[in-house]
Amino acid sequence: MVVVGAGFSGIGAAIRLRRHGVRDLLVLEKAPQLGGTWRENTYPGCACDVPSPLYSYSFAPNPGWSRTFAGQQEIHDYLRATADRYGVGEVLRCGVRVLRARWDPSARRWCLETTDGEYSAKALVLATGPWHEPRRPDVPGLDAFGGPVFHTAEWDHAVDLSGRRVAVVGSGASAVQVVPAIQARTAAVHLFQRTAQWLLPRPDLPVSPALKWCLSHVPGAQRAIRAGQYGLQEGFGHAFRHPRLVGPVQAASRAYLRLAVRDRVLRRALTPGYRLGCKRLLTSSTYYPALAEPHVHLHPTAVSAVRGNRVIGADGTEAEADVLILATGFRVGELPLARSVHGTDGRTLHETWGEDGPQAYLGTSVSGFPNLFLLLGPNLLSGSSSAITVLEAQLAYLCSALAHLRLGSHTSMDVRPAVQAAYNAAVQEALRTTVYNTGGCSSYYFGPGGRNTFCWPWSTGRLVRRLNHFRAADYTYRASSGPAPAPRAPADHGRTADAEGITA
Repeated sequence: MVVVGAGFSGIGAAIRLRRHGVRDLLVLEKAPQLGGTWRENTYPGCACDVPSPLYSYSFAPNPGWSRTFAGQQEIHDYLRATADRYGVGEVLRCGVRVLRARWDPSARRWCLETTDGEYSAKALVLATGPWHEPRRPDVPGLDAFGGPVFHTAEWDHAVDLSGRRVAVVGSGASAVQVVPAIQARTAAVHLFQRTAQWLLPRPDLPVSPALKWCLSHVPGAQRAIRAGQYGLQEGFGHAFRHPRLVGPVQAASRAYLRLAVRDRVLRRALTPGYRLGCKRLLTSSTYYPALAEPHVHLHPTAVSAVRGNRVIGADGTEAEADVLILATGFRVGELPLARSVHGTDGRTLHETWGEDGPQAYLGTSVSGFPNLFLLLGPNLLSGSSSAITVLEAQLAYLCSALAHLRLGSHTSMDVRPAVQAAYNAAVQEALRTTVYNTGGCSSYYFGPGGRNTFCWPWSTGRLVRRLNHFRAADYTYRASSGPAPAPRAPADHGRTADAEGITA
């Protein structure tokens, strides 16, 4: 069995699969070391926007977090320590990039072509995650800029920003973190904002030694804090699913903006023209104060061109810069390896999905791609949920699926096309009335065909419960001699900790 990717998803999969009894396992990682998003993103100010106790494995809690919202290095250290603790290095191969994966119908196995040669696997798990490929804007003259140009996910630490004029393109999650972190040492910062963001203050406090002791020694303390933070996240999610409830949160965001930004012109430029929740809700207690600094200039316009050292806005404004930073996010709707994974009919995932964009059954299985499992796949996340909660529920589902596959002489399992179609139709219908779809903005939630391919329309608790109950009849099975009936359900394999005691 092969897992592709060694970030949170891949490491979690390796640990869970080994505990489930999978011994013939290999994790392939293209980078020199594990870590995924938290290895790649090293820009100043990089941190998680989910509270640390919730953004960690339930089976590997960390009582030693230094802050409420951990920074990049601390999260990366946590991942490495957890991988070491559970022996992930024994099955990890770093520096190996998967070039192509093809389903062999005669052998009923996945054949992988990699930079390290060929591999064959009975099952293939894509743990590459949605925040993988940086999105670079298509701006005339960008490549001819007269100074250093780099994306926040590819931060060039050799470039000294001290005393230099810096232009930042984008105003999403990475910009909200990087601008406050760099502005003090620059001569000027020019932030080009195409769309204003809804923002709430971030209660990012250091964790006291007394609380760390409590978390380490008091039974149930970490679990209680995790459950409380989960409940708060679910509260935001409930409002996003019922737009009439967004009003109070939106009012709180407006009040924070009025309090933090005294300049009326700047405040007007920072006021979104869409409903809160339509994009991911951001949190920061340093972004607005940074924009109020006299040497920080907000340009409420998209970038239309770059000429030499001048960055030109769509409204005609210009700014001279020595360094250009692209805080333009990721190609979230373009699943990594989608153009390189070929199913039963020879078509790739990308070709199978077409203009509608990614879709899968429970964000995990795709019809026509037997024994293939996606982690954090289409329509599983939202603007408020923790990806780790969803991931652990998916891993429980994966273990149950593999248990069914091992029953009898089954060599492959493939989700029924009608089951996948009905499920996705229900998801899209439920999304229709959420603020994700009705909020009046454009976001990475939507694919090029205008379909929401990112968000889960119900509560995370409902998703966890659904993934904890594998339905064998949703799949077709093949044995060595031909089709096989769906096996009977084995014992329940591994409920996630967050599934217990939490309701929708």
